[in-house]
Amino acid sequence: MAEKCYHVPVLLKESVDGLNIGKGGIYVDVTFGGGGHSREILSRLDGGHLYSFDQDAEAEQNIVGAESFTFVRSNFRFLKNFMRYYGVSEIDGLLADLGVSSHHFDDSKRGFSFRFEGDLDMRMNQRAGKTAADVLNGYSEKQLADIFYLYGELKQGRKLAAAVVAARKEKELKTIGDFIDVATPFIGRDREKKDLAKVFQALRIEVNGELDALKQMLNSAIEMLKPGGRLVVITYHSLEDRIVKNMMKSGNAEGEVEKDFFGRVSSPLRVINSKVIVPTDEEMESNPRSRSAKLRIAEKV
Repeated sequence: MAEKCYHVPVLLKESVDGLNIGKGGIYVDVTFGGGGHSREILSRLDGGHLYSFDQDAEAEQNIVGAESFTFVRSNFRFLKNFMRYYGVSEIDGLLADLGVSSHHFDDSKRGFSFRFEGDLDMRMNQRAGKTAADVLNGYSEKQLADIFYLYGELKQGRKLAAAVVAARKEKELKTIGDFIDVATPFIGRDREKKDLAKVFQALRIEVNGELDALKQMLNSAIEMLKPGGRLVVITYHSLEDRIVKNMMKSGNAEGEVEKDFFGRVSSPLRVINSKVIVPTDEEMESNPRSRSAKLRIAEKV
């Protein structure tokens, strides 16, 4: 399958430029997907090696055939484990394009989008783990309320959770349509698409443990980067962007700044772009997924 049919890479030039690729360097793309970013990195390698991670079996059909490339079938939370397995203790740069690929949003069988009817799945790795249906039918009302409020930032989260619990007593929620029927009364008509997107985002984050995986990966990346090595991350919503921003500025997800004896901020990273990089108008027009994208770049001190 051609890469362009699977997923159009966002901020391609800007993000790979941010890696500042050097001769003989070891680089990691933790979100391989359609392989767009990986191919661009490989085109610039000079005697180095690229390791690309993806937990989705469908991404494997896009694998690049090159001696300087290794595909790692895994969630990026296990970055350090697999790098150790391949005998790599230090890396020169890491790129992460977070969120869901356009391929997944357009595939009704995956259940990521409210635009199609299909099963409530939402797993990035369909070989294992709980589905969105498991969450909706098995979690307590409080757990559901927390998910909708914390991950979806939905004001009506508690009422929606109560409605889900009431509805599942009548019948199990199995399809996207089942869930939308329950959710619609708690969503304003003028904000229907935005609010549904938030609800589906919340479920997806919970199903895939996205925020915990992101924190774990970023901690490993900071530990493994060589001095001068680059961390390049593209985010799509405020929850993940806040974590990335905090990690780059303070070295921890909470953003708790430590200072030395002289009052200087002590952080393992130095932010390269003080102003977040966003797509051009032309890119946003041609690739709607890029409209909420933010690119942040930091360098290991």
